[in-house]
Amino acid sequence: MSTNIIWFEKLGKDDVELVGGKNSSLGEMISNLSSAGVKVPNGFATTAEAFRTFLQHNNLEQRINGELSNLDVEDVKALQVTGNKIRQWVIDAPLQDDLLADIKSAWATMEQQSSTELSVAVRSSATAEDLPEASFAGQQETFLNVRGLDNVLKYIKEVFASLYNDRAIAYRVHQNFEHSEVALSAGIQHMVSSDQGASGVMFTLDTESGFKDVVFITSAYGLGETVVQGSVNPDEYYVHKPILAENKHAVLSRKLGSKLTKMIYSEQAGITTEIVNVDPVQQQQFSLNDEQVQELAKVAVIIEQHYQRPMDIEWAMDKSGDLYIVQARPETVASRANKQQTERYKLIGSGTTITTGRAIGKKIGTGKARIINDLSEMNLVQAGDILVTDMTDPDWEPVMKRAAAIVTNRGGRTCHAAIIARELGVPAVVGCGQASEDIQQGQEITVSCAEGDTGNVYEGILDFEVEISENKPLRNLDHKMMINVGNPSRAFDFSFIPNNGVGLARLEFIINNIISIHPKALIEFNQQDPEIQAEIVKKTAGYKDPVTFYVEKLVEGISTITAAFYPKQVIVRMSDFKSNEYANMLGGKRYEPDEENPMIGFRGASRYISEDFRDCFDLECQALKKVRDEMGLINLTIMVPFVRTLEEAEKIIEMLGENGLVRGDNGLKVVMMCEVPSNAILAKEFLQFFDGFSIGSNDLTQLSLGLDRDSGLVSHLFYEQNPAVKKLIEGVIESCREQNKYVGICGQGPSDYPEFALWLVEKGIKSISLTPDSIVQTWRYLMGED
Repeated sequence: MSTNIIWFEKLGKDDVELVGGKNSSLGEMISNLSSAGVKVPNGFATTAEAFRTFLQHNNLEQRINGELSNLDVEDVKALQVTGNKIRQWVIDAPLQDDLLADIKSAWATMEQQSSTELSVAVRSSATAEDLPEASFAGQQETFLNVRGLDNVLKYIKEVFASLYNDRAIAYRVHQNFEHSEVALSAGIQHMVSSDQGASGVMFTLDTESGFKDVVFITSAYGLGETVVQGSVNPDEYYVHKPILAENKHAVLSRKLGSKLTKMIYSEQAGITTEIVNVDPVQQQQFSLNDEQVQELAKVAVIIEQHYQRPMDIEWAMDKSGDLYIVQARPETVASRANKQQTERYKLIGSGTTITTGRAIGKKIGTGKARIINDLSEMNLVQAGDILVTDMTDPDWEPVMKRAAAIVTNRGGRTCHAAIIARELGVPAVVGCGQASEDIQQGQEITVSCAEGDTGNVYEGILDFEVEISENKPLRNLDHKMMINVGNPSRAFDFSFIPNNGVGLARLEFIINNIISIHPKALIEFNQQDPEIQAEIVKKTAGYKDPVTFYVEKLVEGISTITAAFYPKQVIVRMSDFKSNEYANMLGGKRYEPDEENPMIGFRGASRYISEDFRDCFDLECQALKKVRDEMGLINLTIMVPFVRTLEEAEKIIEMLGENGLVRGDNGLKVVMMCEVPSNAILAKEFLQFFDGFSIGSNDLTQLSLGLDRDSGLVSHLFYEQNPAVKKLIEGVIESCREQNKYVGICGQGPSDYPEFALWLVEKGIKSISLTPDSIVQTWRYLMGED
């Protein structure tokens, strides 16, 4: 066998020292996973030994080591000069005769196997790359759509030279790798014609929280380099692995990216690829359908199970819809994070939002904005500055390390820059659109990645705090300790906090913050004013129609929270907006009454039953039914809010049944918010319609004491531990226990007052649902530790 080249099919995962991490992984998948349906384009790799011989043959080894031994990689100018010098030495040096002959022979074989003009990718693969402890993501070069032997030889040397890219030199120093111990292999791989299809990156966990039960997929049109480099904002999808394993609908969420440009094959002489604009109609469509997303996720799970670790995978889909894997490497950040301890950043101050984008990491950074247009200006960034630019790539790694935070116009959560930012522990907000225009040079700003998937950039230096808490398992108590969750984008993160499930998942956040359109305006889209129609069209892009958008966004939010805690119970409360809150949504003023006191007005069950809102209620039911029946998330319990009378209770159960949500079917439980004094007074009667109560201590307190908790004039009287409130709660608990039905509490009281939680336990409550920042402390208090 040649010591210069090896065919992928002859390689395996243990051949990193022979051909580097990338090429050994390609060989591993071809050899072991082809029979499982994982398609990987074939090809061959030059060996690390051939690279070392190439350096010795041209007397480059000592010259290179001499240049690098005295280099200070923190001196950006010196790094650029030295890197450029070494790369030119490599490019100018000839390949040794035996390596040249072996490449020519292998190329001839590939040409014979190809039915059309052969097009390949020439990829770099370093011997210190794609390791579980360091990704080396994007440190060396890849060249796509390379045609003809002369071009292959040219780009092999370009790949060799890229071992000495500025970013690669600096990265090795920061990761404590000796330059002389790292060698390079060039992989020559059949191209996938994704220039007419789509491509992207997927991780077999959530990159921000480390939650391992999902596959996170990004996708854009054309060749995958635009996603990898971060030059486009791609579509994003989450797929739940346990549901996928049961062959059910497993797509938890979709986020439409702008996908303004794509990379395609170039027909121009001397140029392999080019960037073109994406048709505006295509921009407003998802680049993958749900079936393709699930197929990709299945492949990702096969690869993860084979390697027995979370993986970072690049994929490509050709114009016929066939899916291929072109890279797979270990994920190196989220999977190595300390899950026994949570570091939670929390903003204390508030400020004006300048721009938003996708959050990378969970931290907050503050400092002066330093707007950088290109690499030549990197030396302007000082330690503690906020780096603001159009987009970064791994070349920026030396200066990214100095920044307190990073803000970019373009890029997604799986691009190389995002991976490097995570490795460095630097918060980044990417894909902001025009951050470099919205932010002023030298402006003091705060970059927050601590508020969910959306990263926010605020004016001024805002105060924040860092809470460190232990996630060690806590002793189970006689009652459940559950958690309140409103924002689906925090669900994966919150799942690591000790808990026995979710006692309150609110639909309000999904409807107000994610949908932000009155449901009636979507149902009656054709009756809206042109301005409102235009806004609705913009917000609902990518979905079949406005009503489908509403239902699917509800499904996405509900299923994300329910999947994050699966198989633990998740109690989802149906919407409980008041008329003034609904009126503030897009198109809402047309449908909402002007009430003197919305707190005790048109809300809850009364709203559902009304002919004016019944069709909106039905849409919520459609979403809940899909999550339980089509997705199989039967850990979902439905909760109905603000039921004033027994007649309303009976009617609501009837209406749920008409929508296919029948108590008892497939284990469905329906509980009621106990928050109106009539619920407590007639607890036994209400329980004939429901499987239990969840006590809403906020409303129960204000209605029992006859005060408006939103009024500053009487707010000092609001106290959940008032004897009248406690007497009502005690009676409710007793009634539920007599009928052996569920009784929990999801109001704010136990989160604020641990002694109140203890009193509830003494009275026999079955579950206490608390805010994420109070559950551990209260749990320990109830265990007698605090």
